Amino acid sequence: MFDIRKIQENIIYEAVRAESNEDIANEVVYGKDNMSKAENNSDWVKSSMIRLENNFETETIKKIRMNCQCGYEMDEKIALVMELKSDSSNIEEFANTEKAKEAGLFCKDGELFLQFDFCPCPMLSEVDKLETNTWCQCTTGYSKVLFEKEFDCDIDVELLKSIKMGDDICLMKIILHNPVWQ
Repeated sequence: MFDIRKIQENIIYEAVRAESNEDIANEVVYGKDNMSKAENNSDWVKSSMIRLENNFETETIKKIRMNCQCGYEMDEKIALVMELKSDSSNIEEFANTEKAKEAGLFCKDGELFLQFDFCPCPMLSEVDKLETNTWCQCTTGYSKVLFEKEFDCDIDVELLKSIKMGDDICLMKIILHNPVWQ
């Protein structure tokens, strides 16, 4: 059976351990005395992110969470980006097709954006509201991996809005540094 919580625990554990050590990774994911195992998914998401925020500075938190992306349906998304790119020679053409718009892509003033009208994270389905955007940084990591693979360049991703933080949409700015169009 597909256990998204277990997958997330493992991914977060490894990302935290890579930036610190096993003790801190264990504390962030499972809490003191493994108390988090009794928490429901919603409470675990919130408490694990508080523990993460209590142990690291903002930039490290973002780096950790960006490394927590699960890769869910990545192959399908890569195929779509590949198709859109093959039919375009610049960012405006890339984001201006009906398929791109349906996927949430758009270009404004020469910059690429990705938006969702719903929260795509299965771990947040039971979460009403988040106090910080820490959990949502995994989607910036997902987008970074997705676009870097196809554009063969460095990518920065900025999370601008999050539905789970009270915004009407999830919105990211995708910054391509010298993308390869051929």
